[in-house]
Amino acid sequence: MKAKMDGQMERGQQWLNELLRLAAIASEVNGQWDTDSWWLTIDDANLTPEQVEILTGSKGEVLDAIQYLANTIGNIGEKTDEQTAYTIELNGYRSHRQEELRSMATQAAEQAIESGDEIELKELSSAERRQIHNFLKEYPELETYSRGQEPDRRLVVRRQ
Repeated sequence: MKAKMDGQMERGQQWLNELLRLAAIASEVNGQWDTDSWWLTIDDANLTPEQVEILTGSKGEVLDAIQYLANTIGNIGEKTDEQTAYTIELNGYRSHRQEELRSMATQAAEQAIESGDEIELKELSSAERRQIHNFLKEYPELETYSRGQEPDRRLVVRRQ
């Protein structure tokens, strides 16, 4: 099992290293397992602020796109139960955003429990909505679902 997991990390690292090479960005990728996904961290030590900004994009959109491709390409040919998840990190963006999302989820949960009202969270990417759905599984008295169509899709939190 460990060899399989190491192979998954290496496959993700190789793919991301090749993407960076093709984009003429001199950086290395480090991999680390964290709970339920491989975190592939782009070393930003030799990157300019402009390169970091380009790779991150507005509201993390470029990083999200790279992560989507890593997950799609990295799992080609894998059985569904053997697929792995990759999280692409750069300059602490994902870690910082994850803290923000957890805080947002906790605040929405407390507000929904206290008021009994539906709480809508807007302007989240599909990956961010998925993270909040997962965070709020800790609250059995709540349910979450998405409402609306992109680009105006919202996450709803309410008491059951």
